[in-house]
Amino acid sequence: MTYRPISTEVVKLTGYKNDEIEAYVARPAGDGPLPSIVMIHHMPGWDDWTIELAFKFANRGFAVIAPHLYSRFGPGDPDDVAARARGFGGMSDDQVVGDVDASSRWLRSQGFSNGKVGVIGFCSGGRQTFLVACRIPEAIDAAVDCWGGSVIQDASKLNEQQPVSPITLAENLRSPLLGIFGNEDESPTPQEVDQTEAELKRLGKTYEFYRYEGAGHAFWSTDRYRYRPEQAVDSFNKTCAFFSRHLASAARQTGPQRWIGPAPKVTLTGNVPLRSS
Repeated sequence: MTYRPISTEVVKLTGYKNDEIEAYVARPAGDGPLPSIVMIHHMPGWDDWTIELAFKFANRGFAVIAPHLYSRFGPGDPDDVAARARGFGGMSDDQVVGDVDASSRWLRSQGFSNGKVGVIGFCSGGRQTFLVACRIPEAIDAAVDCWGGSVIQDASKLNEQQPVSPITLAENLRSPLLGIFGNEDESPTPQEVDQTEAELKRLGKTYEFYRYEGAGHAFWSTDRYRYRPEQAVDSFNKTCAFFSRHLASAARQTGPQRWIGPAPKVTLTGNVPLRSS
């Protein structure tokens, strides 16, 4: 792999309801044009793993912005900030959509952008990725849901912060969707992934779902016991290839130089309609 210089900074954005929020930006140095990604952090917050992953995507040729969705709950240790956020009932769906929309508009306004923006999220951020892709489809060119629970929400779990089950908005999805899931996950369960897939298939949406044996929730998280290196390497490369295809970029599209042990057991399902162009 040829390594490239990476430019990083923390910027201020005007997010939902004109609130000022922070965001970490990482991108290959230079003028571009670059494909761009909005990265929605997981429930533990805007932590070291989030920043490191943004840098990793930048080394693959993408401009990445990771908005600090807990900015309104003050500075401090990510665990403390996340706890404060949960104490206030978490973030509303409207707030997340507004902050991600602001992030996508910021990316498109930059001289290094090629005008294409994808979104990726993890854990709660996976659910929010699905939601964003359906709520503001005009702003999203490709979406990646990594083990997002509660895409299908029972009516008893809906509330003021989350008033709608995201799956009910699937008709509005325009961008291709990639799903990365572990078959040992408890949220979403394999059965819930089946239900999501059935609805996407019914609606004729473009999607690819990869389901990994031997992996559960958060299996990319290198700082957690759930980390599964073989499955993480494979699915990270599939994610980069997916973004490279659908963001119509010159981003480098490479597989790993070698596998760490044998390739993991993975099942692919999806619907990729043939196009005339």
